[in-house]
Amino acid sequence: MKKTFLLMSGLFFTVSSHAQILDVLKSTVINSTGVYVNKITSKTGSQSTTSTGSETVGSLTSSEISSGLKEALSIGVQEGVKKLSAEDGFYKNSLVKILMPEKLRNIENKLRLLGMGSLADKGVKLMNRAAEDAVTDAAPIFASAITSMTISDAKGILLGNDNAATNYLQNKTQSQLFTTFEPKVKASLGKVGADTVWKQIISKYNLLTGQNVTTDLDEYVTTETINGVFKMVAEKESGIRNNSALRTTSLLKKVFGAKN
Repeated sequence: MKKTFLLMSGLFFTVSSHAQILDVLKSTVINSTGVYVNKITSKTGSQSTTSTGSETVGSLTSSEISSGLKEALSIGVQEGVKKLSAEDGFYKNSLVKILMPEKLRNIENKLRLLGMGSLADKGVKLMNRAAEDAVTDAAPIFASAITSMTISDAKGILLGNDNAATNYLQNKTQSQLFTTFEPKVKASLGKVGADTVWKQIISKYNLLTGQNVTTDLDEYVTTETINGVFKMVAEKESGIRNNSALRTTSLLKKVFGAKN
């Protein structure tokens, strides 16, 4: 009986001490990093399991995940628009430069063969100038779209691939962005004189070849401008996910640090 009592007492002490040790470890982590440890990992052989609450991923709440992703996208849009709206932001950026529409590549080749390469070059340059001018109005459109991300979407996006948030935003907003943005692009094409130059290009080509080629320049430049912004946002998102130095706020450090 006495042995049993001593054995039970020792077991109780061991369990109690183990709990105290865990409490001390948690307290140390909190004091050192500011991160609350609320997941327990157990290992059996080569397998491990992690227990988390339904409303958390690691130490993050759903609200923190959603806010962190929106902040990353907002930073990507702001920086992307700033770079693209500068002179040559599109024209000298190989990632987003707007080239001659594919169905008009024959026009470009024909003009160059006839010694009118400078006219083709001017047409391409002015398309990019129009995009650089129009993209300044894109920021508030994208900002509004970013706020529509729901908390239920956020967890899967956080654990997704390097461009998961950008892809989500593009899928959700592409059509709406096009409808809103096209008039701005059309105005910019007129502002920089791109529409006039393109009428000259197409009319010369039609006159020389006897064809009747037409193109919707507004639609083409609008699509390419929007795609350019998404490419820049995706580049920034990937950077934030993979390079801790690019996590410039405490929220980004916490959310993407925990994901890693």
